[in-house]
Amino acid sequence: MSTTATDIPTEVDVLVVGAGPVGLSAACALLQSGLRLLVVDEQMSVHHTSRAAVVHPRTLEALATIDVAEAVVGRAHCINTFEVRDRDRTLFQLVFDDLPSPYSFIAMIPQDVTEQILAERLEALGGRVFRGVAVRSLTDGPDAASVLVEPVGTPGAVVEVRARYVIGADGAHSTVRSCAGIDAGTADAAAESFLLADVTVSEQARTALPDDRVLLFLDRAGILVSAPLPDGSHRIVAATDRAPAAPDADDVSRFLTDRVPGISADPVRAVRWGSRFRVHHGVAASLHRGHVLLAGDAAHVHSPAGGQGMNLGIRDAIGAAAAIQDALAGNPGALDVWAQTHRRLAVHVVGLATRLTRVATLRRGRGLRTVLLTLIGRSARFRRRLALDLAGLADR
Repeated sequence: MSTTATDIPTEVDVLVVGAGPVGLSAACALLQSGLRLLVVDEQMSVHHTSRAAVVHPRTLEALATIDVAEAVVGRAHCINTFEVRDRDRTLFQLVFDDLPSPYSFIAMIPQDVTEQILAERLEALGGRVFRGVAVRSLTDGPDAASVLVEPVGTPGAVVEVRARYVIGADGAHSTVRSCAGIDAGTADAAAESFLLADVTVSEQARTALPDDRVLLFLDRAGILVSAPLPDGSHRIVAATDRAPAAPDADDVSRFLTDRVPGISADPVRAVRWGSRFRVHHGVAASLHRGHVLLAGDAAHVHSPAGGQGMNLGIRDAIGAAAAIQDALAGNPGALDVWAQTHRRLAVHVVGLATRLTRVATLRRGRGLRTVLLTLIGRSARFRRRLALDLAGLADR
């Protein structure tokens, strides 16, 4: 649905900028509380790619508060084992089926499906996403923020929206963060890029890549991760110096045959989606300034190690919605408590992702790494702590 300037409400309690999983989660939580809401996204249409493909237990608990957790679980492939291998040798396993959560598993589900579920919940609550609407400026005032928005394709049709609060869920290059004058934090590109693809594989390859676990292969050339998806395809992530912009079946087949023992030539039958990315790390100087709150990639960016990005962002968003409700009810200090708590969590997650990436992508001293991981993996305490960290439950 195209948006015209006359469609856009000009007085709202909360303006949510960005309609990915983070923005949609915030919007659902806010609508449940009866607040007046405007959700805008500069993109004209939704993405149809899987990108983030894992939802962790703590995130499912948060999604349960907006009545979408069961829908996510119902469309996900739920697994409870994460295994680290050095070629064909298992170094250690993490098991999630005894975690302190009603969702004691990893839910593998493509991001576009998660977005669809959230969008359906938003619509059921009476909400709407105004697509093709860009934020041009933001001026914060004593009682509210004044935000100029413009429908894409209609230059000059600027609308001033007065919002008591603004949630910036508009990604790593956040316009809201920039307009609010919040520093993004250091974001350093790592030396390696990564290939990412969702693929269907041959029956022979499926034997080496079982559907009941996520596998991390450590190889001299770099890591490779394989994770099963609900439709029988596999998410493949591989570290490489030069990842192709749009990997094809030959590209992914080469990584699989080189790094996964037991896979013969041409294991990939089709590439459903593929891309590349480089690792960046950074946490915004603050998640809250005045009437502006930041969530998701607008607040923190980091390595995909452990699949933490979208998960942390969804929890940011639902927590931000609760803090706004408290502030509007007369407790403005709830915003600072939320911001400080979630920034500390982001710093912890960024540190964890950075350490995991450095260990997994180590080229020199690979033999020592294998020995250390084997010894550490024998520690039940270490395995438990890492499982809780990845699941988002370490502070329980």
